[in-house]
Amino acid sequence: MMNIMKKNFKVLSLLLVLAFASCSFTSKRFDNPDKDKRLLEIVTFVLQQGHYDPVDFNDEFSANMFKDYLNSIDPVKRYFYASDYKDFEKFRYNIDDQIRATDITFFNVVNERMLKRIEEAKAIYKDILSKPFDYNKEETFDTDYENKPYVKNKTEMRERWRKQLKFSTLSNYDDIKTEEKNKKEKDPDYVMKSDAEIEKEARAATLKSIDIYFNDNVDDFNRDDWFAGYVNTMVEEFDPHTYYLAPRGKEDFDQRMSGKLEGIGARLQKRNDYIKVVELITGGPAWRSNKLDVEDVILKVKQEDEKYPVNIVGMRISDAIKYIKGPKGTKVTLTIKKVDGTIKDITITRDVVELGETYAKAAVIEKDDKRYGVIDLPAFYVDFKDYKNINAAKDVREEILHLKQDGIDGLVLDLRNNGGGSLPAVVDMAGLFIKDGPVVQVRSTGSNKEVLRDRDKSIVWDGPLVILVNEISASASEIMSAAMQDYKRAIIIGSKQTYGKGTVQNVIDLNNVVRNNTSGDYGALALTTQKYYRITGGSVQLEGVKSDVVVPGRFSYIDVGEKDKPNPLPYDVIDPADYTPWGNYLDFDSAIKRSKKRISKNEQFKLIDENAKWVKNKIDETVFSLNYNTYKSDLEKNDQEAKKFDAINDYKTNLTFDSTSYEKSLFVNDTTDLKEKRDRWHESLSQDVYVEEALNVLEDLKMAQPLKKVASNSPASTVKK
Repeated sequence: MMNIMKKNFKVLSLLLVLAFASCSFTSKRFDNPDKDKRLLEIVTFVLQQGHYDPVDFNDEFSANMFKDYLNSIDPVKRYFYASDYKDFEKFRYNIDDQIRATDITFFNVVNERMLKRIEEAKAIYKDILSKPFDYNKEETFDTDYENKPYVKNKTEMRERWRKQLKFSTLSNYDDIKTEEKNKKEKDPDYVMKSDAEIEKEARAATLKSIDIYFNDNVDDFNRDDWFAGYVNTMVEEFDPHTYYLAPRGKEDFDQRMSGKLEGIGARLQKRNDYIKVVELITGGPAWRSNKLDVEDVILKVKQEDEKYPVNIVGMRISDAIKYIKGPKGTKVTLTIKKVDGTIKDITITRDVVELGETYAKAAVIEKDDKRYGVIDLPAFYVDFKDYKNINAAKDVREEILHLKQDGIDGLVLDLRNNGGGSLPAVVDMAGLFIKDGPVVQVRSTGSNKEVLRDRDKSIVWDGPLVILVNEISASASEIMSAAMQDYKRAIIIGSKQTYGKGTVQNVIDLNNVVRNNTSGDYGALALTTQKYYRITGGSVQLEGVKSDVVVPGRFSYIDVGEKDKPNPLPYDVIDPADYTPWGNYLDFDSAIKRSKKRISKNEQFKLIDENAKWVKNKIDETVFSLNYNTYKSDLEKNDQEAKKFDAINDYKTNLTFDSTSYEKSLFVNDTTDLKEKRDRWHESLSQDVYVEEALNVLEDLKMAQPLKKVASNSPASTVKK
């Protein structure tokens, strides 16, 4: 939940500026600023004064930061030796003391050694890639870097690089060999390249990729970049959602907030040494391609005018994005590793993606001579400069009115993969479904709790309601689901529990904290400032929202929640708010029981669960053969096993989906391909077993009072709050 408490953000910024200005600093720091020390001083102060639950700078903190910093700059242990680690160990328990004294000796020692090892690595990889690999040799490569020890000598370091480079080149070798076989099948007269030629070409591709990695990325690192990584390691010890935005990173953040995303329309995140897809922008190129999924890992990137791809494993995310982004209309080929372990090349045509594509949308569903509505909400978006016209609650309200005009008997609110957003928007949205009352409780450090409530007694939708969630539903999605569950207003269908993020963040521009700044841009700090709680008093932190009806999903056995992140804030409980549960369902509990019974017998859900277990097993596999025949056999076996689960994507319901009458009226003069986007969405809904079960539940729910299907007299453009 970023920038969602605007008033608190302003107050926090003011307090930090005043407190910082009132502190006593030597004139030397102002007259002769050492920027690194100054930055460390500023960030430390803001963390201690502004963080919801500041961590003590003690020996435990020091030991954790020691481990995490070394892991962040050398995650696959291909630079440092065991002797380096021994040299660094003398700092293990005094990093906290250095931070308090704005001493950066530990950083300087490690950074100097890192730069030296990088230069040595350049000579190693170039020498290794100058000689052929033997793909007939029986040997393996283990990708479990975390449990690998540091190497003891140069011989071991060279061997580690050799296996890693061979593993990377093996993929190129297979790609070229497969391409040659395909050419031969199409043209019997085609003369295939020899294995030796293929091996040489594969090695050349790896060499080019590694050269680009070092020359265009690692060598481009300056001291500010390295120190920003050090500072970020420090702040991430506080919690997973507190992080430092260096000036260059802050520019990228500001661009994302500006309303446009260029490139393929995917949000990416660095996890260990890999670039992972964490969100697809609805309507964007990646979304339209149907080839890229959340949790896919991008291994290589190839431009349409280049022969060889660039390996982006280990690359800074800002640098990796430079290769993925590009002018509208150009094509980029991504080598991706799917969640199930399969590796594929996909080609996407870049475009400019407006964030408006993430807005709420609705569809009408025909089932057994009845009509139901589904509203998909990808995020709880808001424009604080124009809240009255641009916010998720307003749009959902309008979609409900459009659906009521079409005479629906029940409503599904789809919050799957919704990572959250605006707190005011979720409070307003909850008010669409209840008469009035508390929605969420918020607490800051040292402050009494604040109960945020719906004060409008009108109800926009008083009929049967089902909310769909999954493991990726987080933050504002969890507030909405929790409130509707606590009021017994909706039945929640989805994963065993949602993501479990119960914290609120604000972005602090560090330049606003400093007086008389003559040292340049200090960047910004995303800071956890509050926690929120259900109206029952329990936090969703770590626990998430537990679904009333649990269904299997692709993430069922994968660690993707808050509890699986480093340094999460703890779960706790506060006093409940005063609220009255919804009393208009006659058979709420029996509808849940019937749904569970149906799911237990549903073959599609059984197959999804089996697939989730299979994916989990594939993720746990870390040892791979470097013998080509064995490697190829394993790939083919994996692909063969995966075919069993093709039926998941082939599933079809007997449901009919259509746009609302209001939306159809927009198609006539539309120039944004709206109808095509909706047709594609409707097609995916017709294959969605989760939506199908949600409609079954709506059918089971009986109301104590007759449903008012006719829309209110209020025009759809008016705002409830």
